[in-house]
Amino acid sequence: MLLRLQIENLALIEHAELEAGPGLNVLTGETGAGKTMLAQAIGLVAGGAPGPGLVGPHGAEAYVEAEFAVPPDFWNDPALEAVAGLRPDGEDTLIVARRLTAGGRSRALVWGRSCARADLEAIGDRLLEVSSQHEARKLARPSYQLGLLDAYGGLEAAAAAMAAAWSALRDARSELDAARVAARELARRRGELEELAARVEEAAVEPGERQRLVADRERLRHLDDLVAALAGAAALVNPDDGEGALTMTGRAAEGVAGVERFDPTLESLAGELRDAAVRLQEAAIDIGARLDALDADPGRLEELEGRLQLFTELERRFGAPVEQLVDEAGDAREALERLDREGERTAALEQAVDAAEAVAAERAGELSAARRAAAEPFARAVEAELDDLGMSGARLDVGFGEAELGVRGADAVTLRLAANSGLPAQPLAQVASGGELSRIALAIRVAARSGGGPETLLLDEVDAGVGGRTARAVGEKLRRLAGTTQLICITHLPQIAGLAETHFRVEKSDGEPTVTGVLRLRDDEVVDELARMLGADEGDSAARETAAALRG
Repeated sequence: MLLRLQIENLALIEHAELEAGPGLNVLTGETGAGKTMLAQAIGLVAGGAPGPGLVGPHGAEAYVEAEFAVPPDFWNDPALEAVAGLRPDGEDTLIVARRLTAGGRSRALVWGRSCARADLEAIGDRLLEVSSQHEARKLARPSYQLGLLDAYGGLEAAAAAMAAAWSALRDARSELDAARVAARELARRRGELEELAARVEEAAVEPGERQRLVADRERLRHLDDLVAALAGAAALVNPDDGEGALTMTGRAAEGVAGVERFDPTLESLAGELRDAAVRLQEAAIDIGARLDALDADPGRLEELEGRLQLFTELERRFGAPVEQLVDEAGDAREALERLDREGERTAALEQAVDAAEAVAAERAGELSAARRAAAEPFARAVEAELDDLGMSGARLDVGFGEAELGVRGADAVTLRLAANSGLPAQPLAQVASGGELSRIALAIRVAARSGGGPETLLLDEVDAGVGGRTARAVGEKLRRLAGTTQLICITHLPQIAGLAETHFRVEKSDGEPTVTGVLRLRDDEVVDELARMLGADEGDSAARETAAALRG
């Protein structure tokens, strides 16, 4: 239920705050005062697209905020998961808002936090229903007529099952299409994949092999330098003839050790010299081993060059480092194996599509049967509502046709009406005057809502073209509907306004610029407003008596 609506700088409305009550709320005012702007404001917080010229002259942006009381299970809806994550701890009511700039940009907010406009639309779908004097345009749409029938029949569960089945079918078809595209691409690349896998397998590249080969090649290319350097080091450390660093270091250690009894502090120095001698001995052994390991075979260098040339050719052919080609060759083998099994996979996906199509067709059949069962009671319910609204003898026909299977099933529904007895039934938008269309729209909506619907219904001048006793009948109809639904009704009829539990007057004040305001009326002010709506002059006591009677 809508609790509060706040508007800032929206067209002619500089500032307005409306605290709606349960039951029937009405908004009245002179033509052109800006009543419909309030409906636009509600539409904005319900995710509606902003039109041009909505930002008023009192600032750089317009702002609309609404607060709703929501049912306990409201946040269980999967479609509201993104919004539910923005909900502050302990927050019981829902606060949504829109900011509009003069440049046409808008920002959607939930509890002051940014969200997508689609999130506000999802909220609006569950909390609000809007009916306007242009209802005939919507009534002409088959999808809208289908929704009215589903609402009357309480077919939400069947419709949700159909939507789920259609989603599963769509996903299965997408997976099959993607698999077929991938298979065609693999088939196109089969030759390339086979060559890659075969050549890399033939090359038998080992992990890190290229780095090792390059290192070996560098060693063999500079073999003479290596031999000379190592031989020179061996001659300096431990030559075959004469004394080297090893021998002299050993003698130094022995010399210091011989006099350390005279100076105990020399013990550590003698130890260091002995350690140095040991390390030099180890180095000499290592130098000898490395000299022995140097391979002077010229054929080995040629072999390395050939191996590296093979790697270079593979890289040039397939456009990647050889180490990466090893992984790509493995992927290629897996892809070729998948391609060999693709017939089986495609057949399995085709079976999945067939199964999903069968389920979707079954759900569509169930939904169609439920709709057909609801059609006759729906038609009679609408006729009963029309009879109450002064259209006795009107007859509604619900026609069924086939539609392409989709998210809402496979039904095409057409509502046709014979406004008077003896006339053939025709599509709704073609059979009635403006006033009759308003009553037809209201009757259908009231009948449809017997199956449930959002808690708040906004009626924007659905009483257009209605007057006299019919206007009173429309008012009584709205008052009965207000027993279970919060109604916000923009009206120009005193017969309807007089039945309201909460009455707001929209008024425009002259000035530069002109400003529209919204005032909640007290009982005596309501009588004054009803007298004005009756066309009475100020001080017309008879009109005031009539206005007071309308409130009875």
